[in-house]
Amino acid sequence: MWTERLFIPGPTSVPAEILSAGARQVVDHRGAEFTVLYADVRRGLWGLAGAADAAILPASGTGGLEAVAQSLLHPGQRVLAPVAGAFAERFARIAELRGARVERMAFPWGVAIDPAAVAERARTGGFEAVLLTQNETSTGVLHPVEEVARALAGGPLLLLDAISGFPSVPLQVEGQFDAAVACSQKGFMTPPGLAVVLFSRRGLQALEGAEPQSSFLDLRPFLFGEVPYTPAVTLIAALAESLRLLEREGEGRRAARHALLGRMTRDAADALGAPLLAQREFASPTVTALAPPDGIAVKDLRAQARAEGAVLAGGQGEWKGKALRIGHLGAVLPIDLIGGIGALEVALSRLGHSMADGRGVRAAYAAWREGSQDLTEGVTA
Repeated sequence: MWTERLFIPGPTSVPAEILSAGARQVVDHRGAEFTVLYADVRRGLWGLAGAADAAILPASGTGGLEAVAQSLLHPGQRVLAPVAGAFAERFARIAELRGARVERMAFPWGVAIDPAAVAERARTGGFEAVLLTQNETSTGVLHPVEEVARALAGGPLLLLDAISGFPSVPLQVEGQFDAAVACSQKGFMTPPGLAVVLFSRRGLQALEGAEPQSSFLDLRPFLFGEVPYTPAVTLIAALAESLRLLEREGEGRRAARHALLGRMTRDAADALGAPLLAQREFASPTVTALAPPDGIAVKDLRAQARAEGAVLAGGQGEWKGKALRIGHLGAVLPIDLIGGIGALEVALSRLGHSMADGRGVRAAYAAWREGSQDLTEGVTA
């Protein structure tokens, strides 16, 4: 039996070097060896995200969002949540569970938030915090959150879900966001199990006055680089290797590679008659949401693609049963994606789609060939 290839928004495939690093023997998390490793990883995260500090929790990305809500939000606090997908709604719900008074600002699924409208509402509504989603996994939209940050500089706390974006998508925390959450199993190419919370200096100041109601999710001990309870030692070793690989590739080349993967996927979908569900000018470089061609059910297409060796994701929330999502983040290379699109095209052909005659693979190849110079030069697109 062959190994299935993951083309989902996460978890993503793990490179052999990272798997090997995570297979090391467990060490004392209070000993000198781990202390050095943990400090190196924190410094690597600071540099990668332009952050003032970082906490690494043994949790999923959702655990990181919970920790941010516990440590930076307060019961009764007025919070604005622009919502344009399932994961922005999740962040809003987490804030409500903390006791915050959340006002949702709804945008249609597949459409980017309006940064000017969000900033105006945040300024005039007396909000103390704004919840933002960098890359909406459920819709395949990359939101212009930096524009919101520029418009609200020095205003309410800006808390960012960067889980399916960073580090595949560049992020500068200091001067823009007060806390940003990422996780191990997406762009970091590491097995699931780590949430990363990145802070600006202002975010750290807000954290000092926190009164969380959870011991496990209290982020304050991480201000001093401590590990307040047993960390995921081997996963942090794997994350150290991930940071080494990310540094070797470089931010420019990584951004260019993901932009190219997004173009390849969209061009293939256009050729195959599978409509893009996201607003094209804000289409994500890490995950693409499509409608299947007419007459083909998402569940049948996913099942057939899996039989060909490619694991694809379905829709969530409003788009459950309507959307096919293709993840192309982390360690995915253009040559890998060509194989995934080929499997999708074979699946469509077996389901009777007349346009599945190789044109999808040819379109992806043409985009790869045209965009390969971007990878050489590290030019974002």
